[in-house]
Amino acid sequence: MPNILLTRIDNRLIHGQVATQWCGVLGANLLLVANDAVANDEFRQGLMNMAAPAYAQTRFFSIQKTIDIIGKASPAQKIFIICENPQDVLKLVEGGVPIKKLNIGNMHMADGKRQVATTVAVDDNDVDAFKKLQELGVELSIQRVPDTAPESTDKLFK
Repeated sequence: MPNILLTRIDNRLIHGQVATQWCGVLGANLLLVANDAVANDEFRQGLMNMAAPAYAQTRFFSIQKTIDIIGKASPAQKIFIICENPQDVLKLVEGGVPIKKLNIGNMHMADGKRQVATTVAVDDNDVDAFKKLQELGVELSIQRVPDTAPESTDKLFK
């Protein structure tokens, strides 16, 4: 069983907050970005590697590769999974990745989305994915950084 400490949705994937705050609080030593586009984009990987803390390794896997390989993780790997959107997290869970907790950190406003929390904007597809994740037993929380109070997840479904 892989040692997944937390999974986070953040449009920016690895950046300052993830690297300096979440990694330290969690004690993660592996940042796994599960994202099809980034898995094939060495430039973006390089930028994220520069933001990652020196004590943590990074991996950039497609959604399918994450599903295929996560079960081979060493128990010594304290894994922090970062995804861009709830649909990708749902694919991971439906593919057998044992995600128990999902932190919803940053989902930018865009056409067709509505702001539901400080840093979270959703559309109907996002809401459907969150509902399915809850039905599959994933605990949802909205929290920008570790030292701020979590916001109510009820906001997602209004």
